[in-house]
Amino acid sequence: MTGKTHDVAVVGELYIDHVLSGFATWPQPGEEVVTDAYTREVGGGAANTACGLARLGRAVRLVGIVGEADTPWFQRRLAPYGLDTGGLRVGVGATGISISVSTREDRSFFTHMGVNKALPALLVDPAMVADLARARHVHFALPLERAVAGALLPALRAAGCTTSLDVGFQPVWLPNPANHATCQAVDHFLPNEKEGALFCNSDGAVDYLTLARRLALPHPVLKLGPRGAMALDGDTTVTAAPPLVEAIDTTGAGDAFDAGYIDALLDGAPVLERLRRACICGALSTRVAGALGGIPDRTELWSVYEQSYRS
Repeated sequence: MTGKTHDVAVVGELYIDHVLSGFATWPQPGEEVVTDAYTREVGGGAANTACGLARLGRAVRLVGIVGEADTPWFQRRLAPYGLDTGGLRVGVGATGISISVSTREDRSFFTHMGVNKALPALLVDPAMVADLARARHVHFALPLERAVAGALLPALRAAGCTTSLDVGFQPVWLPNPANHATCQAVDHFLPNEKEGALFCNSDGAVDYLTLARRLALPHPVLKLGPRGAMALDGDTTVTAAPPLVEAIDTTGAGDAFDAGYIDALLDGAPVLERLRRACICGALSTRVAGALGGIPDRTELWSVYEQSYRS
């Protein structure tokens, strides 16, 4: 496509993740549980998805803000993935921090936003809009403010970019009807089951898909964790199951899912294949502690695909 320099630009909040995993149970208030499994890692959905896409062979530009003192560490840590980090901006203040605590079944986060608060203003800067428009696809891993989305998404569509959105667990953003217009304006909306329930103010996947149909969301997807994923393809509900893995840490699994989905989308794959490739990436990412260590490359992705879906 003329004028495109990257397959994907991934935009979002960036964090230093402190990942504690391997807990058998979740502590009650006042209790303590202990683990030897600790990892310090680049964090945030944007970095996780960008690294996943780069591992799959895509040309990826990462866009976000970090503190000045941590910029060299981010660049060194991301260098092995071959990411274009030219989209990183240095903010005034501290880098965002996220503490991830996980059992084999689930995880919780404790977060300090830091310089990520300056990201909305950056995204409406004309130079940044032009920078993003040089990608074939733009993935947003943050809760897009309505004013930002209203200015940015039409410009990207006019530039020939497809878009996707994963806001993460946002209990204020997701149930707010004012954000329905943003979900209608992006090409692919990628919540997980808890986020989908918040979005439709219900507990059921069926209710989420019903609302997605009513709002005419272009390509709604629902991530179901170890049960796989589902999506709407016109009037048809498509489902996919993940391969079996021994999950060590689920941190970043949804972000790896996004990487697999976008990679398949760029290949022009149909909905079922997009979900299957996404499920593989999400499942394999859980094999080691931290969000980045278990992300598959393209060879492993297709090997598992053949074993799981074509036997």
